[in-house]
Order: sequence, then C-alpha cells, then structure tokens
Amino acid sequence: MNIKKLSIKYKEKLFVDISFEVKHSLALVGQSGSGKSLTLKALLGMLPSSMSLEEEIESSFTLKVGKSVAFIPQNPFTALSPLTKIKRQFFVNELRVKELFKEVGLQEELLERYAPELSGGQLQRVIIAMALSSKPKLLLLDEPTTALDPETREHIIALLKRLQAQENFLMLFVTHDIASVEHLCQEICVLKEGRVVESGAMQSVVQNPQEAYTKKLIQANFANREFRQ
Repeated sequence: MNIKKLSIKYKEKLFVDISFEVKHSLALVGQSGSGKSLTLKALLGMLPSSMSLEEEIESSFTLKVGKSVAFIPQNPFTALSPLTKIKRQFFVNELRVKELFKEVGLQEELLERYAPELSGGQLQRVIIAMALSSKPKLLLLDEPTTALDPETREHIIALLKRLQAQENFLMLFVTHDIASVEHLCQEICVLKEGRVVESGAMQSVVQNPQEAYTKKLIQANFANREFRQ
C-alpha cells in the first residue's frame, strides 16, 4: 500500500502532509502532536468533519474498515461492551470464534465472561481475535501495548509477529514507543509536526539515526521517558 499523498487541513492550517509506503510492517512514530494519530484517523475515515483531507493512495485492495482493514485500538475497553458476554461480540460463528481464540492463545471459557472480568492482556488478545475474524489485508494498530506491563507487552508483540507471518497481512503500527516495535516492524517512519523527517529499515534507523530529532526520540524512548520539545 503506497500512500503517495496524505494532507490534512483545518481551515487554512496544514497539520499533516506526508507520504509513505507499507510494504510489510511499518512503525509510524513520533512525539505527541506529531500527526501520527491524525494520519491513522484519516485512514480509518474518522477525521472530524471540520478537517479537510486530500489523499492519493495506491493499493491492491479497498481501504474499508471491517472488510479489508482491521483496527486495534490503544484501549480495548473502547471496542468492547462491558455488559455483553465476549462470545456475543463477534460477528462470526461460534466455531470460528473458538478457532480464533486458539490462534491468539485464549481459553474457550473466557467466551462466557464479560470484558471487566478479563486482564488487559486477555482483552487485547480478544481484540486481536476480532480483528483477524475479517481476514484483513491491512491491520492498523494505535499503541495497543502502551497500557500493558512489560511481560504482557512482549507476549502481545510476539503474537502479532507470529500472526502476521501466518496470515500475511500488512501492518501499520502507530506508536511513540520505538522499543516495543523494534523487533516487530521491518520499517520505520518518523514524524515531526506532520512531516516525515526520517524513514527506512527499522534496524538501520534505530542504530544509526541521521536526524537530531530522531536521535533524541530514540534516546528518550529507550530511557523509558517520552521526548517533548
């Protein structure tokens, strides 16, 4: 999927003006306010009506959420009803749900529970199972490991890596946490004030960043603190 142009404006102010390509797995990173969340909302068709969008996308599939595109949010509670059993929140048959639960490493008994009864890691696996149920061509992720403890975060990252290899979907992972995606995504795109300041192979950029902004972002990230200018 090649994003040749994606521009987001509010009135006359240009907030995002970028281009990038998702060949396999791409991490879109940047500090708060860099434009990564707006970019994700644009791809999801969730921009506020007050903002204008100009885009040119080259893709072998239609960007439609629920069909070829699946989304995993930062907080799984926003995607799940707390008053409905987990098994009734899927739009595929029960046999398929059980298969999906097995794929993401969840016990079938959890299907009879409600969202508040599950841990953060279990909930995120439920959301991943839901995303896979549509057999997506593209998986969009909005910092899905931010609220998880380090051990659970590693398990979720390993799960995503295995599932991508198995299901062969494209992955766009939006995050400020480079450390969490260093061994998941093949490529990285660094945003600053709505512009791409550096991009390339993940290991190349992490080990030898060319831009001062990227260097500070990486240093702060691996020191477990968020970089803000």
